[in-house]
Formats: sequence, structure tokens, C-alpha cells
Amino acid sequence: MERHNIEWKSSWKDEYLAWVCGFANAHGGVLEIGRRDDGVVVGLANAKKLLEDLPNKIRSATGIIADIELKESDGKHYIAISVKPYTFPISCNGKYYYRSGSTTQELLGASLDEFMLRKQGRTWDAVPVPHVRFEDFERNAFKVFRKKAIASGRMTTKDLDITDEMLLKNLRLIDGDYMKRAALLLFHQDPGSWFIGSYVKIGYFENLADLIYHDEVHGR
Repeated sequence: MERHNIEWKSSWKDEYLAWVCGFANAHGGVLEIGRRDDGVVVGLANAKKLLEDLPNKIRSATGIIADIELKESDGKHYIAISVKPYTFPISCNGKYYYRSGSTTQELLGASLDEFMLRKQGRTWDAVPVPHVRFEDFERNAFKVFRKKAIASGRMTTKDLDITDEMLLKNLRLIDGDYMKRAALLLFHQDPGSWFIGSYVKIGYFENLADLIYHDEVHGR
């Protein structure tokens, strides 16, 4: 039975290079050529030629080297392409793919941005934002934060006896000379002007299924 890190194909098609790329960008995996979807080995008439061609095809399209092995079952040959996970983004002919569950998906838009950041060891909210100054923040947000932090017991009055700018630094919301996205989401009076669609949605459920009402909280 196919699993999230194993794919079976009865014959080779160059479009399967995307599968190789998807494995490399996710958790690695094995692409076996010469097996039906039910796992039965059907064999390959051109197995030896594929052994010669596939390493070059994969390297040319993705820039990686996969472990390619010729295997045999009941006198029939098939090929196993083993792909290890990579810590940096891998593209296939200029496009990025990711193995999710038992599917290989092309990464586009926000999904691609998030993937790139994750591979670089960053999360979306940790990205620095240019052209934002500390003077752009209203002070009321910092006052509310201090009040809530003390009430929750997470911080003491002594911890908070610092300037607002030092508070941002202690919360690790400043990267060099730039504010991080998280700083804007937490303390800026209008984060929606920087990140379209950033708002808080609040819902009241009478039980686990029935939503009684909901509201949205935007900046300003």
C-alpha cells in the first residue's frame, strides 16, 4: 500500500521529477518505477536505460543526486529512486513542489513564501519589516500589554519597569534596525495597513457545534 513517503508508478514519465522534488522538500521518500498502484511489480523493459538516464534527468531538473537502485521481484526488474530530505529549498525546472500526505503539490503564493521562510529557519511572524519606526506605535497598546502581563502572572512589575522600546527588544520583536511582523501585529494600531487580512475573529459557541455569534476586531 502506498504511503506518504512511497510512490509507485508502472512506467517513467518526466513529470515524475516533480515527485522527486516534493520528497526532497518534505521528509524524503522513495519513488518506485515498475510497480502498479496496488504494489504489484509489472517490470520495466527499459530498466537499464533508465538507470543511465534518470541520474542526469534528476540532477538537471533539480540539482540533487538521488540514490537509484535496480531491483528484482519474480524475475521482473523495477527501479527504486530514494530521495533524502534537504534543509534548503529544491526546485524542479524553476518550480517548487512539496509532498503532503500522499499527494505532491506545487507551492504557490503564500504557501511558497511560508515554505521558503521555514527552510531558512524563520516563521512568517519573525520576518523584519522595513520602513516601520518605533515612533509609529501608539502607547496605549503597551499599557494594555503591561496590565495583562501582570494580571496573568507571566511578568512582574519589575520586569516591566523599562521603556516601551526596551520591552520590544526583550520580547525579541526587533531584528537589527527593523521591527518584526509580530511586533506590528501585537502593538501597531493598524496592522491591516501592513498585512491585508490581519484581524482577530471572535466567536461564541453554545456547544462544540453551534456558533451563536461572531465578531471581527480590526485595527484602530
